[in-house]
Amino acid sequence: MKIGLVSDSHGGTGALDLMLSRPEARGIKLWLFAGDVALDGEYLDMVTPENVEVIKVAGNNDWPGTSLPDYETLDVAGHTILLTHGHIFGVNFGRQKLAQAAQDVGADIAVYGHTHVAEYTEIAGITVLNPGSVSRPRDERAGSFMVLDLVPEKKPVVNLYRL
Repeated sequence: MKIGLVSDSHGGTGALDLMLSRPEARGIKLWLFAGDVALDGEYLDMVTPENVEVIKVAGNNDWPGTSLPDYETLDVAGHTILLTHGHIFGVNFGRQKLAQAAQDVGADIAVYGHTHVAEYTEIAGITVLNPGSVSRPRDERAGSFMVLDLVPEKKPVVNLYRL
């Protein structure tokens, strides 16, 4: 299953439009929006086809005033994913708490945002992914998103794309 990962749009719906226009975004069946700004997650939900689900979590810039959860756990294509913005797990100071939270809920993949820096790493058997910021990156000049290909009982295939 092809899953899109996006975070930290901060009102940059134009960056979301550009992301969706990319060939790499075609065929995505599920988008995971890792927060900041909740209304952008709603926008993404509006502009994707009806058969494409968008799962959203709140970021630190979404409080107060959103009913989105701080994290979601979902089972997809034989994998369990913990989706969060990351601020509640202190990701600015390391990914250990996030990896532990993923282990605690039985997830093999953790997706987060918050740092605006793309990352793909393994911690204690957990695939830890940050798609970076689609509109305000801190690691490059161009925004980014990830595409995650999941097949049951196989290691996830992850690709990072710059706008």
